[in-house]
Amino acid sequence: MKRTIHYTTVITVFLCLMLTSCSLRDGGLPPDRSEDSLAVSQAIHDCIGWAAEKDFDLLYSVIINGPSYLEVGPGGRVTRGIDEFRKNESFWGSPDFKAIRYDIRDLSITISQGGDAAWFYCILDDINEWKGEPANWENTRWTGVLEKRDGRWVMVQQHFSFATQ
Repeated sequence: MKRTIHYTTVITVFLCLMLTSCSLRDGGLPPDRSEDSLAVSQAIHDCIGWAAEKDFDLLYSVIINGPSYLEVGPGGRVTRGIDEFRKNESFWGSPDFKAIRYDIRDLSITISQGGDAAWFYCILDDINEWKGEPANWENTRWTGVLEKRDGRWVMVQQHFSFATQ
């Protein structure tokens, strides 16, 4: 009986040492990123949802305010920096532009191991009107990168494309 307990104890200690060694070698257990994932998801939704009320304060709270901002739109249009991005305010703020609704599907978010960067992929339907006529982006592939700065997640890069491109 003592021999069985001894071997069981040895095996248990060996397994614990192996698991501890693996955890330390691999950087330990992955941190719980659920709070960050929710915050990233909210920032992604706010990056589109601001248009319903034309809430520019909300928009500029979820995108980086600087020259490193980058956006690639359908057709290869590239917007570099916040100053160039702000040139679109007259379009979005126009009474001729009306955001109807948006739908984000298949949202996949990955948080970096360091916890200060995230990237995502989804399918976006952005339903709008321009002068009463449909101006929609439907089944749009949307990818992007966010960084955690001063405790909040901001979009630093985004790319929109249609499946035909």
